[in-house]
Amino acid sequence: MAPVHVERTPEGFVASNERGAHLKIGSATDEGVFSPVELLLIAVGACNIVTVEPLTAQRGHRLPRLAVSITATKAEPTLLDTVTVTYEVELPESLTPEKFAEIAERVHQRHCTVSRSLERGTEVKLNLPQA
Repeated sequence: MAPVHVERTPEGFVASNERGAHLKIGSATDEGVFSPVELLLIAVGACNIVTVEPLTAQRGHRLPRLAVSITATKAEPTLLDTVTVTYEVELPESLTPEKFAEIAERVHQRHCTVSRSLERGTEVKLNLPQA
């Protein structure tokens, strides 16, 4: 998987990838930036929605509206408990709410790397400089 990079700049923290994208990052109280926890929530929602859209389109269902809102509760001050993805969708006549729910559940359970990794408890390692 391609790496991402985060660094402190004179203007604040900036994340970048090898494809040239840049994103400002800050604390939850900073204006005009996303906090790291918000980025985690964005990753969960984005992973689900960008996977649901092509799966419904492949089945011939163009969704007139497709959006998600993502919320989280905290178990402790520095630990999330539950992340909730709420779909905001307008379905075409050709797609029932039950079929859409089946597709969205399948994406969540089998195809969304971010959701699956969080539920599994992916290990995070630190690679620190040696003295």
